[in-house]
Amino acid sequence: MVLLRTIAVFVLLACSNLTTFGQSERDTVSIELNEKLPKDPKLATILSAVLPGAGQVYNEKVWKLPIIYGGFVTNLYFIEFNNRRYQLFREELRFFDQNGQSESFPNLNRDALVRNVDFWRRNRDLNFIVFAAIYVLNIVDAQVDAHLSGFDISDDISMKFEPSYQTLFAGGNVVGLSLKLNF
Repeated sequence: MVLLRTIAVFVLLACSNLTTFGQSERDTVSIELNEKLPKDPKLATILSAVLPGAGQVYNEKVWKLPIIYGGFVTNLYFIEFNNRRYQLFREELRFFDQNGQSESFPNLNRDALVRNVDFWRRNRDLNFIVFAAIYVLNIVDAQVDAHLSGFDISDDISMKFEPSYQTLFAGGNVVGLSLKLNF
């Protein structure tokens, strides 16, 4: 009888705990997390390849747009400037070959005209390479920025070099540097 009474009290206590737990109010307080989701590097790359600067806008780095487009516009100006000079000296070289003298540059001989044609053509072609480099850097910047958008820069991350001194089991000592990483 005592055993039956003990089991009944135990079951009653166990069940009473369940009923009181069911009567507690639900927590309605919501906590907002201000963590930004990392950006998709593939999408940032595609956007920047289709429209230069779109990857930077996607990565929320709008301040880079004037730098990118300033580089493009400046480079286009130099391409056009060098091309005009190249066309001018090329026409003067053709005129010199037909008439034996330059019309706009009477002080220059044929060799000087050829050197000028080569110089301005080389500068124009180099500016095309710079234009392609600006375009590629725009794409690389968008991709790297998207990769680093999820990088943790909190104060919990640290790296420390310290001198270390250890006693070995065999009786010797070791002196060296230790690298401690906290993250």
